[in-house]
Amino acid sequence: MSDIGNPRDIASLLTVMARLRDPDGGCPWDLEQNFATIAPYTIEEAYEVADAIDRGDLADLKDELGDLLLQVVFHAQMASEQGAFAFGDVVAAICDKMVRRHPHVFGDASVEDAEAQTVAWEEQKRREREANGHEDRSALAGIARGLPEWQRATKLQKRAARVGFDWPDVTPVFAKLHEEIDEVRAEFAALDANPGDAAARDRLEDEIGDVLFVCANLARHAQVDVGAAMRRANLKFERRFRAMEALAQADGTSLADLPLEAQDRLWNQAKADEKA
Repeated sequence: MSDIGNPRDIASLLTVMARLRDPDGGCPWDLEQNFATIAPYTIEEAYEVADAIDRGDLADLKDELGDLLLQVVFHAQMASEQGAFAFGDVVAAICDKMVRRHPHVFGDASVEDAEAQTVAWEEQKRREREANGHEDRSALAGIARGLPEWQRATKLQKRAARVGFDWPDVTPVFAKLHEEIDEVRAEFAALDANPGDAAARDRLEDEIGDVLFVCANLARHAQVDVGAAMRRANLKFERRFRAMEALAQADGTSLADLPLEAQDRLWNQAKADEKA
């Protein structure tokens, strides 16, 4: 590391990235990459950061944050090669944005609480979009299409709620969920009656999407993060399924060799053991 300077200095990471992208002696894989090919890795690293947080593993979080930081440096290096911007411009842009969007900290404005700050933040973003020439004046403007769809659903609902398009409490959300589930049942029946009907399959996909959208709305009203809830559900399923496998193995058999009824008994046993 001596030839790249102090390893705790961000300049050292920039040097490493520049070396990796150097046509003269750089890494062949890194040299082949572009913004589009690196973008999936950026998303993946962000999820790995979230996973380390969920597990409460701070040592792993340190490593995952480093991986995520590398993604920022990678994109900045490619932009610099094209003469678009450099890493320093990224830092300057985010510093400027944080100061601009926190006038209650860096200026004379005041906010009552975190919710008021969220409203002020969104209003500032709207003004910035208008100043930058964006013509979309919708309350839904600026919600990125590249977001995970569950996250985009929540953002769409929050924006709509800010202009009053929202139920006052959770009761109508439950009613809507039952309504959408009934519509899914109807489309399943239609598809069963005519399995080759492409239009029926499209309608079923639409109705299942409506159910998921309402579930996101239910989570929003409960102030539950949909992604966190799904992560917990996935971890719970994985934990219990692995326990089923272990129980089957302890009985001298394989889970795959058991009929569904026996598998269901193991599932219930795994649940009971977990609760105990």
